[in-house]
Amino acid sequence: MPNRTLQLEWNDTEEPVSKSTALLQEEIYNRFSSDPNEFLLFLGFCDKTVRLSPSLNFWRNFAGTFARKLSRIPELELFRHEVKVPTDTDEIRQQLDGTPLMTGSEYLNTELLKKIWAGIRRKFSQTLRTYDGTVEDFIKAYSPNVHLVGRIFFHLVENKSEDLPFAFLATYSTRLDKKGKSRHLPLRHALEEYGEESEKLLELLSTVHLAAKESDFITELLETGELFHPLAWTSGEAFRFLKEIPIYEKYGILCRIPNWWKGTTSNLSLKISVGDVQPTFVGMNAVLSFNPTLFLGDEEISEEEARRLLRETDGLAYIKNRWVAADPEKLKRTLDAYEKAKKMAREEGISLREALRIQLNPEKFLGIQENGTGSGVSNGEWLESMIQKLKDPNLTPSVKPNRTFKAQLREYQQKGLNWLCFLDSLQFGACLADDMGLGKTIQLLAFLNVTKSQKIGKASLLILPASLISNWVSEIQRFFPNLKYFVAHPEAHKNKRLRARKAATLDKFDLVITTYALAHRYEWLQSYSWNYVILDEAQAIKNPGTKQTKAVKKFKARNRIVMTGTPIENRLSDLWSLFDFLNPGLLGNLREFRGFSKKLKDDPKGYSRLRRLVSPYILRRLKTDKTVISDLPEKVEMKSYAPLSKKQVVLYDQMVEQIRNVIASTDGIQRKGLILGSLMKFKQLCNHPDQYLGTGGYEEKDSGKFTRLREICETIYEKREKALVFTQFKEMTAPICEFLEGIFGRKGLILHGSVPVGKRKKIVEQFQSPEYTPFMVLSIKAGGVGLNLTEANHVIHFDRWWNPAVENQATDRAFRIGQKKNVIVHKFLTRGTVEEKIDMMLEEKSKLSDEVIASTGEAWITEMENDELMDLFKLTL
Repeated sequence: MPNRTLQLEWNDTEEPVSKSTALLQEEIYNRFSSDPNEFLLFLGFCDKTVRLSPSLNFWRNFAGTFARKLSRIPELELFRHEVKVPTDTDEIRQQLDGTPLMTGSEYLNTELLKKIWAGIRRKFSQTLRTYDGTVEDFIKAYSPNVHLVGRIFFHLVENKSEDLPFAFLATYSTRLDKKGKSRHLPLRHALEEYGEESEKLLELLSTVHLAAKESDFITELLETGELFHPLAWTSGEAFRFLKEIPIYEKYGILCRIPNWWKGTTSNLSLKISVGDVQPTFVGMNAVLSFNPTLFLGDEEISEEEARRLLRETDGLAYIKNRWVAADPEKLKRTLDAYEKAKKMAREEGISLREALRIQLNPEKFLGIQENGTGSGVSNGEWLESMIQKLKDPNLTPSVKPNRTFKAQLREYQQKGLNWLCFLDSLQFGACLADDMGLGKTIQLLAFLNVTKSQKIGKASLLILPASLISNWVSEIQRFFPNLKYFVAHPEAHKNKRLRARKAATLDKFDLVITTYALAHRYEWLQSYSWNYVILDEAQAIKNPGTKQTKAVKKFKARNRIVMTGTPIENRLSDLWSLFDFLNPGLLGNLREFRGFSKKLKDDPKGYSRLRRLVSPYILRRLKTDKTVISDLPEKVEMKSYAPLSKKQVVLYDQMVEQIRNVIASTDGIQRKGLILGSLMKFKQLCNHPDQYLGTGGYEEKDSGKFTRLREICETIYEKREKALVFTQFKEMTAPICEFLEGIFGRKGLILHGSVPVGKRKKIVEQFQSPEYTPFMVLSIKAGGVGLNLTEANHVIHFDRWWNPAVENQATDRAFRIGQKKNVIVHKFLTRGTVEEKIDMMLEEKSKLSDEVIASTGEAWITEMENDELMDLFKLTL
């Protein structure tokens, strides 16, 4: 599958996949491969009962909001492809609030989701524009169970009568008037308008009859004929109607109801404030204040008033000059939770750990649900202030390393140090999860410098993969040479045996370094009480059941730090295991957490509570964030146009005529294969005629790109700079390398898929060494990811991948942390050819989508009409 911003994730559990799920996944994949917006549109209407992975379920819910709003627009048939489906920032924020802990979730924001929403609407409009049937038929092709809004509307308003305080009226919409607006008439007028035309009346009432299949209440109104007349209702009748609104809307009846029913502002709710005042000591065991309060909307009420409400209500109650949704069952649960909370506060208070766990799962601990009731647990004044500082390093006090620390911290690294020290002062475990390349090691060494000056007298333990020992030793010697360290690994003591050490001797060190494999073997490490236990590449303990993980968690320490670029990988249990080490008990035991995780399938908003709970202890900055790495040099991108040689022009025109003669007589998969094959040949010809013909030679005069490459590289050579040249064709790497050697007068390097893995490291080291190796030619598949080639400050894309995300990844081999020069990116295009035209089309796609969803490769070109295709292929000089 081509690389893109959105990537598919299937079921992340070991549960067997049902046949319905397998079929849906296959359809999702096919649509995703062809068009991401089509994939999202399909996902929005697809069956909500079929289990999907958390990430796919998130996108189904997001696109489902679009589908639901679309299906509830009155007179949709009149608007058709011009319909507007609005969203707002609050709705987007609610969507973000329920984001599962999925790969890439840190990149989601309101701006991105708004653009994706616009892409879904654009796809709907573009597809419907050419659809001959009705909008309802179009949508039912996606989901047969969707019911569009009909012409029937239900209205409920407050009445002044004390005995019958509510009024109900059913209306229907008529045709648009001269001003373009529809009129609403009481439903009884329909009896007069249609008279003997029973079929038209049945069509008008179709949504009501569908709702009646699930609603005895509506059935009664139909059978008695009361539906056609204004009705005065008791509060009990109004409550019965209001509870059934989801049924009515499901079948396309829009309901106009009082605003107080739509929100939670009039419900009885229990709100618990934890940590209003600073405790006498800090840490997860600190005892916090715990204050439960009953509220009616935003007004505090007494327990006696709440119990009177329970006694007197039959669903709706008028109290304190407002109507209150007073479901007796919910009222009782809220009051029971209030009694339980009072008891907890009265007996021995509550620890910070317990208070936070309650926020994760209030239903389990107190029997209350946050969703739809307004109830919940919130941070008090002191606790909220502390949490905000944890979540925003800009708010934490600044701490400076002393002169024995030799590195100059970047601004975001200094903030990382401040954050680590702040958590240390609170005795909270910290997860340093900065993006790869942002310098987690140097921030941790700065922290060790600060703790060393505090003269605690205890060593810290660093556990890491064996492959990182030499890297850490090198960094210590370079940036913090005064740090007294000891490596507990046989490779560090080749000439003498590694002996067990006693606690007294360990006190002489600031840091002991060992590996995950050896941590459980050395008993003398287990018996010591450490200042800090620090884990690098902490995903090594993601599996809570392994011997290695259990051994690491047994270490005794004043506090703990983990370092990882992937704080959340494939399973929620990974996160639990990480926090079970970091802040034990915060997420409960494994059984409790698994129970919570299972509920997330039906209650995605639980992800919001989980994120709120863990985010204060995770510091994650991305190298794409300009506010974080504003000192990274800018890259300058430019298109380098090359003319075709005479030989290329002749061959190009011949190929266009061949395609023109064949394409009209082919269709289906054969046509797609012909187009994709032709695109590949055009790319080869634009590179060099000898690549297209397979003849060899590669004379400079036969290729405009070779001539342009000389012009650019002669300037690079004059400045003694270095270049990376990317091509998607392995067979082009050797000819380009040979050509460049003639320009630079030096040997260059080649890296492609056939280069042995063991040799690739030496190639990279040679290029990154002070020795002047002026260029490297790379196949974009083998060299486009995973390499650090910051010695180069020129990137040349010799041929285009036609996928901006892939090209950007290749460019980022040079444009990354450690780059000290401006990076110049040259994108080669042959003038007047399919290369230039597709580049222009990609520019247009980029403006529309801002690269929210990366290009689908070349598949979209195969869907073009023959005339459009020939316009794309033909040479325009």
